Amino acid sequence: MSEPMMSHDVVAFHLLSEQVAKEVKVVQSGQGADEVFAGYHWYPAMSGVPRRQAAEAYIDTYFDRSHGELARILEPGMLAWRDVSAEFVRAHMAAEGAETALDADLRLDTQVMMVDDPVKRVDNMTMDWGLEARVPFLDHELVELAAACPPGLKLADGGKGILKAAGRRVLPAEVVDRPKGYFPVPAIKHMAGPVLQRVREALTAPEAKERGVFRQEYVAELLEAPNAHRTRRGANTLWQVALLEIWLQTHGIR
Repeated sequence: MSEPMMSHDVVAFHLLSEQVAKEVKVVQSGQGADEVFAGYHWYPAMSGVPRRQAAEAYIDTYFDRSHGELARILEPGMLAWRDVSAEFVRAHMAAEGAETALDADLRLDTQVMMVDDPVKRVDNMTMDWGLEARVPFLDHELVELAAACPPGLKLADGGKGILKAAGRRVLPAEVVDRPKGYFPVPAIKHMAGPVLQRVREALTAPEAKERGVFRQEYVAELLEAPNAHRTRRGANTLWQVALLEIWLQTHGIR
């Protein structure tokens, strides 16, 4: 990766792509369907929020940690003096062209978050194995059509309602209505053994201490209880801290 990415899915997609590339060279990916057709579990709550409160609702729902919590993790010299993440979201949500809070949410997710996270994640992990992943749900005409649909059509049927309705015309019900799947990586979410050892070595290395990114007392607290610290969205905080440090060491950044 040309930049660190904290999602557990990155590792899962890399391992999955390694195996798939042994059999085929091109695959269809479902990337974008949730962001375009409101498939994630937090979207229904956003639909009931007044338009003027869209930014704060998004921050409360989606941010892993607050600016204050970040101050506990980083050395003062590494922390922006203001909450730039919240400022970015507020500015984007305030822009005209989105009638409802959910519309503003989906616009942010499709224009910013999706580009810099899930699409980049899958593209990098598949191409590392020479596997081409195509993304039909991100065809620009389909995205434009979905954006014009009323929120209720997308939120129906537990999310992605209009897409499911169309899918039932051509696909078996067990495909359309199967439970949503994820790509868990237990060794990262609940660290032990070789993974924890690798993390411990990275965070206690001399270059990690000399770089001065993280508060050492906070790192010690994480290493003391590797699986006790979770972000708001359930990620392992120790993994997120360690991943950045490992990435910096891998690229020789001091």
